Amino acid sequence: MIKLQHIQDLFKKGAKLVAFCLFLTLSNACFAEPLPKEQLYQKLDLEQRGLSKKAFDLAVRGFEKLLAQGKLMNSAVLSIVDFSLPSSQKRLFVINLISQELIFYDYVAHGKNSGAAIAKSFSNNINSLKSSLGFFVTKNTYNGKNGLSLELDGKEKGINDHALARSVVIHGAPYVNENLAKQKYGMGRSWGCPAVPEKINKSLIESIKDGSCFFIYAPVYKKESASL
Repeated sequence: MIKLQHIQDLFKKGAKLVAFCLFLTLSNACFAEPLPKEQLYQKLDLEQRGLSKKAFDLAVRGFEKLLAQGKLMNSAVLSIVDFSLPSSQKRLFVINLISQELIFYDYVAHGKNSGAAIAKSFSNNINSLKSSLGFFVTKNTYNGKNGLSLELDGKEKGINDHALARSVVIHGAPYVNENLAKQKYGMGRSWGCPAVPEKINKSLIESIKDGSCFFIYAPVYKKESASL
C-alpha cells in the first residue's frame, strides 16, 4: 500500500517540475531577441504609413545612444514625429519596442512660425513660436491651460536644449484632429509644441511619460549633435 508521505513527495516533485518549466518559458519570452530594425520597419508597415526610413534609422540610433548613457527610464517605447510629412497626414509614430507594435499613429501639430502645411523652419529660441528638432526625453506631467501636459527635455545643445525654458510640451489641442486635416486650410498650429488630438492626449502621455525617447525629424536634420 502506497504511503501518504510518498504521495506527498510525488506532488511536491511534480509542482517543482511545473514551476521550473514555467520559469524556462518566461525566461525565454523575456530574453527573446528583438527583431532587427530593418524587419521592424517592415513588420509595422512604416514605409506604407509614410514614415521616412531615414527618420526611423536616426531615431533608433539616437534611442540606443540615450539608452547606453542611462538617460532613458522608460525604454519600452520610442516616439517619432516626421515633419517631412504635411500636417494633413498622420506623422506621429509611437512604437512599443517590447511587444513590437505601433501603439499610436496620429496627427501632430508644428509651431506656427515653422511653416504652413509643412514645417520648414526650426528654432531653439524662446518666443520663436517654432518647433525644435532632435532628441528629447519625456519628463513630468502637469495640468496647465492646455490640460494634461508632458514636459520634454531637449538633449541636443543648441538644437533643442531650451525646450524646458520654452515650455515645449506635449498636450492635447482642439485644432489637431482628422476633420481639420481634411479641410482646405488644414490643421492648426501651436506655439512650438508637438500638440496632439485631444482624444489621444491622456493615453499617449500615460504611455510615454517618465523618461522615454521622443524624436522630432525633418529633412534638414542630418544627424544627432555631438552633445547627445
